[in-house]
Amino acid sequence: MSSWFKRKEKGIQTATEEKKDTPRGLWYKSPTGKIVESEELAKNFYVSPEDDYHVRIGSKEYFEILFDDNKFRELDAKLSSKDPLKFVDTKKYSDRLKAAEQKTGLKDAVRTAVGKSMGKELVIACMDFSFIGGSMGSVVGEKIARAIDVAKRRKIPFVMISKSGGARMMEAALSLMQLAKTSAKLAQLAEAKIPYISLCTDPTTGGTTASYAMLGDINISEPGALIGFAGPRVVKDTVGKDLPEGFQTSEFVKEHGFLDFISHRSDLKKKINLYIDLITNQPIRA
Repeated sequence: MSSWFKRKEKGIQTATEEKKDTPRGLWYKSPTGKIVESEELAKNFYVSPEDDYHVRIGSKEYFEILFDDNKFRELDAKLSSKDPLKFVDTKKYSDRLKAAEQKTGLKDAVRTAVGKSMGKELVIACMDFSFIGGSMGSVVGEKIARAIDVAKRRKIPFVMISKSGGARMMEAALSLMQLAKTSAKLAQLAEAKIPYISLCTDPTTGGTTASYAMLGDINISEPGALIGFAGPRVVKDTVGKDLPEGFQTSEFVKEHGFLDFISHRSDLKKKINLYIDLITNQPIRA
């Protein structure tokens, strides 16, 4: 073997100060084939500038977009799931949880926080699809319930950003109980006359749609998001008919009365705060 091919020193020798941040030249390809530089994508609210495709993002990005100067206090950050049913499918649920934590750096599929948005306090609960498909288990239900309690106690509007494949099957009935728990908490919030804005993002399906995602005082969505209970394939197999064009897109769902507004991600902060001002009968913030 020639000497240039041999590694003289073991390990990577780059000094910390020489390490670069995210290198330029990382590209993202949207489903329509349009290519955009990652840096440009981030500046454009993670929307592909050429075809307006809204790239799927998580709590980190939504907090960045909605909280003033990205300043917020995270709630219940250490809450993590257990495996009470000792559930095993192709692998153990406990192993899935560990792998998801390592891969995403998240504790579970929702993060909750309080901070200022356009100068006024807001509680936001935002789901992360990257953590086991944004599935709703006991921790997701508990964190949302506690965030609603904070909103109620401090009389602050509540925003829920849904992005989920539905209930977490590895927690069986415990997961399904979260539908009732979160819905009951939202009923208490409504009783206290505190606004609740629900934002459905791509995808909002299953148990989330069947509970908190559709219970907002105002239900909004982003363009082109998939919103439904069962997936299109399951619906088609069940009804035995071809589905109409655009079935379960946010535009289709709005047309059929399940959504109030569709908001472009660049307008999201403005729109959410506008709806809050209108519901609470406050002067509209510029």
